[in-house]
Amino acid sequence: MIKKNYLVLGSKAWNRRVFDEAISEYPGEWHFIDGPEALTIETVSKISPRYLFFLHWSWKVPDVIVNNYDCICFHMTDLPYGRGGSPLQNLIIRGHRTTKLTALRMVEDFDAGPVYLKKDLSLEGSSAEEIYIRASYLSAEMIRDIVETELDPQSQHGEPVLFKRRQPSQSQIQRPKDLNALHDFIRMLDAEGYPRAFFEYNGFRYEFSRAVLYDGKVIADATITPVERRNI
Repeated sequence: MIKKNYLVLGSKAWNRRVFDEAISEYPGEWHFIDGPEALTIETVSKISPRYLFFLHWSWKVPDVIVNNYDCICFHMTDLPYGRGGSPLQNLIIRGHRTTKLTALRMVEDFDAGPVYLKKDLSLEGSSAEEIYIRASYLSAEMIRDIVETELDPQSQHGEPVLFKRRQPSQSQIQRPKDLNALHDFIRMLDAEGYPRAFFEYNGFRYEFSRAVLYDGKVIADATITPVERRNI
């Protein structure tokens, strides 16, 4: 029996970890790409994958790949609710404690493709990175389901609710309504590659991470840098 080829793409360290620990052990020949430079039609044609799975990907996938291969991405909302950027942050800031992780086929319009399956995902945790790691392992389970059953994706139904990608300036702490809101704001931005929650005062920038809500207060690590010396 000829083994099928599969390609997994992910830009974060935890994507590679879940690939090595779980996905690569599934039946078939599995390949991994961690950056956009290697994602060319020549590379994909050589591998000839049955599916391409995008775990955490911030770059546009070339149309020639999307149009000629089954490209599947994972979006952290119950689509069509929450199409668009920064889904985790947009969910938490709206007060959601749980969501759906949606596996969908990529099409020209972002997050508008047909859905393979959805699974429950908790948004609890001390940091955004913890939630992203949890989502990666859940994605691995969904990948297994898709390749084992050859699921047919179904069109999305309902009125889309659009999210806007957050800008770095939106990480500035304004006036949270209470400690719970402040804790959520810090933790939702606490992940590799994301602009952390901050405020500036008297020429210094205070950035916060590793926040814990405990005994009526938020305890967090703070990194303090002079405003005029930091990189913009």
